Amino acid sequence: MEQGRPAAAEGALGIPAAALAMVGWAASGVIAKGLSELGPLAVVFWRMWLYTAIVVLFLWLNGTPLRWRAIKVSFWGGFSLALDIMLFFTSLRLTTVANATVVASLQPLLMLFLAPRIFGEQPKGKHWGMALVAIGGIAVVVFGSSGIPEWSMLGDLLAVLTLFAWTGYFVFSKLSTRTISSAEYTGGSALVCSLTATPFAVASGQVFDWPSLGAWAWLAILSIGPGFASHMLMNWSLARIPAWLGSTMTLAIPVTSTLMAWVFLGDQVSPWQFLGMTVVMFALTIVLIDQSRAKL
Repeated sequence: MEQGRPAAAEGALGIPAAALAMVGWAASGVIAKGLSELGPLAVVFWRMWLYTAIVVLFLWLNGTPLRWRAIKVSFWGGFSLALDIMLFFTSLRLTTVANATVVASLQPLLMLFLAPRIFGEQPKGKHWGMALVAIGGIAVVVFGSSGIPEWSMLGDLLAVLTLFAWTGYFVFSKLSTRTISSAEYTGGSALVCSLTATPFAVASGQVFDWPSLGAWAWLAILSIGPGFASHMLMNWSLARIPAWLGSTMTLAIPVTSTLMAWVFLGDQVSPWQFLGMTVVMFALTIVLIDQSRAKL
């Protein structure tokens, strides 16, 4: 727990904070796919440096400037985040928003195995059961899109790699709460992420085309909402809720993202995908109701 003693009230706030982070991350896929004038690595480059500047400025204004110790503690989290974002944004250009977000959200299955071994957390049998039900719903969403024109096997494979990078980010985020504050970790991981992504973005040649004014507006939204706000909220909540619970809540991302893409981008959504999303949200609701009644 962050600084060893979060109050009970703060623990209860961990779930809604994580839920708000989910909404922001769900929107990131839709926003990024709409930035079609920029290559995926250019989106990562400009978005991450804007995000880093915002977090560092926030820390400085709060009298806690980013220090070398925080950067060292945040290194592996930032490295994992860089891989996650680069792979995710690239997969978005190759496959559907639904598949890119759904495959990456299989993370809870890995976290249910890792949490007892790394953090000493013990999910209940019903939590395992509901996670498997939700993952079954996710499989329905994925296979339900196989006949949609935007689907791509390569895009789905990149989404699988995103899954492992995303899991690493969660693990290192939770571990960091033992030594530094969530705000310091957010700043340190943002800087490491930006530094890691920069060589790849430069080598791709995508960053040499200056974004238009409209693209800058969307990049700013991407940096402030899904970037700064969502990462701050999730890192804060991970100091107050079990890692497996925060991970399980990410199952809401593909559902929310798919619905947003359907409404705002006109992505096709099959009846089977709607059924799968209903199953996911049902299972997730059962887990959250049960956990909200328990002592976090």
